[in-house]
Amino acid sequence: MIDKLFSSETLAEAWQVISTQFPQAIWETVYVTILATAFSVVIGLPLGVLLVAGERNGVLPLPAWLMHILNVVINLLRSVPFLILMVLVFPLTRLIVGTVVGTVASIVPLVIAGFPFVARLVESSMREVNPNIIEMAQSMGASPLQIIVKVMIPESFPSLLSNITIAITTILGYSAMSGIIGGGGLGKIAMNYGYYRYKYLIMIAAVILLIILVQAFQSIGTRAAVRSDKRLKNK
Repeated sequence: MIDKLFSSETLAEAWQVISTQFPQAIWETVYVTILATAFSVVIGLPLGVLLVAGERNGVLPLPAWLMHILNVVINLLRSVPFLILMVLVFPLTRLIVGTVVGTVASIVPLVIAGFPFVARLVESSMREVNPNIIEMAQSMGASPLQIIVKVMIPESFPSLLSNITIAITTILGYSAMSGIIGGGGLGKIAMNYGYYRYKYLIMIAAVILLIILVQAFQSIGTRAAVRSDKRLKNK
């Protein structure tokens, strides 16, 4: 088995695929991951803020029924496995993109899976803000919007960056799974060659590249979070 895996014929075939298809697949994976994360943050950030600010004792109290519905929807979307979610949103994907297959089509289920996760991460970051700072802003007459924009988000920014880094690596993993339903990128290559054709060397190469991408995103996000932390700057 090992001898066959690293035979000259197998190595030549693997190199042919790696040199011709992997550059495009890497670009598709990075493109889809960044775009899906961006849309997830655009939707999840305000929802996460509302989960904290809209509480009864928050800076912008919202009706209890509305908060309950918001929590239920987020929890429901988070509880559905991604593979099942991709199939469930086929009609929405077709409505938005016009097809359910391909790189662009995979963005829709990635965003739907990503924004509830981002919302919970943002909620966690918002809860780390010192309540005394919020009370001080309220005593100075700041409006709820001013407190959210000028106090809560800036104070939790390092934590937000760390959590967004977690989100982007998670969405990267989801993007690889989208290869099962015809999504592009490294996941598609891993499925087409590793699963359907038993070309395990190509699959291993795709997995290694996915790990490298995860490490790259994690390193960039961690460095950005550390540099933005005022507590570390003041030491």
